[in-house]
Amino acid sequence: MLGPAGESVFSGDSETHHRLLEAFKDAQGKGDGSFEQAATSAFKHVFDHLARLNLRVSLGGAEGEYRQLKSDESATLR
Repeated sequence: MLGPAGESVFSGDSETHHRLLEAFKDAQGKGDGSFEQAATSAFKHVFDHLARLNLRVSLGGAEGEYRQLKSDESATLR
């Protein structure tokens, strides 16, 4: 998904993705709640992504109606 300047809207998240994956790797076998914390952080990040996708795909007019999909957009993103 590209932003207004043609850049990927998620490319800036690479460091965050690596950090989240490392948290899962570090938590393996510890039994101290760190796995649950890693999962919670990962899900929060996923929901942030979904919120951004929703804003980009479902922005409607003044009444909030859905706009028509462009020819290269998938309805599954809604």
